[in-house]
Amino acid sequence: MLRRLLQLYVGLCLYGVSIAMYIRAGLGVDPWDVFHLGVSRQLSADFGTVMIVTGALVLLLWIPIRQRPGLGTISNVIVLGLAANATLSVLGTPDSLWLKSGLLIAAVVLNALATGMYIGAGFGPGPRDGLMTGIHARTGWSIRAIRTTIEVTVLVIGYFLGGSVGVGTLVYALAIGPLIQLCLPWFQVKPSAVSPLKKEKVLS
Repeated sequence: MLRRLLQLYVGLCLYGVSIAMYIRAGLGVDPWDVFHLGVSRQLSADFGTVMIVTGALVLLLWIPIRQRPGLGTISNVIVLGLAANATLSVLGTPDSLWLKSGLLIAAVVLNALATGMYIGAGFGPGPRDGLMTGIHARTGWSIRAIRTTIEVTVLVIGYFLGGSVGVGTLVYALAIGPLIQLCLPWFQVKPSAVSPLKKEKVLS
C-alpha cells in the first residue's frame, strides 16, 4: 500500500510538472490544457486554480452516470493544479526553438511516465478519464468516439478562449497513446500486491 501511495502521488506531481513544461515550451499544449489556458486568460486566473476548478466540475458530471471516485480521482483534481502552478513559478521560457522543442519532447515523455505511474497505482482514474469511461458504461458508445468528441470540444472552446494550440498539440495527440501503452506495464500493480484481506473480500 505504501508503495502504491508513493507511486500515485509522485506520478501526479510529475504529471503537473509535465503540464508546466508544455506551457513554457510555448509550442502548443494538449486539448484539455488548451481549454484551461483559455479560461485562465479570460478570467485572469492562475492556471492551476482553473485546472482544479475544472476537475471538480467534471467530477460533478460523474453523478448522473453513476461513477464513483477513488482516492486517485480526488487527488488528481487537487495535486495536478498545485504541481503545475509550483513548476510554472520556477520554470522559465526557453529562448531558442531548439530548447523549446527539447522541452516539449521531454514534457511528452514525462507525461507518459507520470500517467503510467498514477494509473498503474490502481486508485481510480482522473475525473476526465472517468467521465469518458462512465459515459461508455452507461451508453455503450465506443471509447474512441467519446474521447474524440470530448477532446475536440474542449480544444475548440479553448482555442476560441485564447488557449495555446500548435505543433505541440499535434505531437501530444500522436505520441501520448503509444508512450502510455509502453510505460503503463512498468508501473502496473501486480495482483500479488493486493493484500490477502482485500483478495478474500474480492473472492467472496
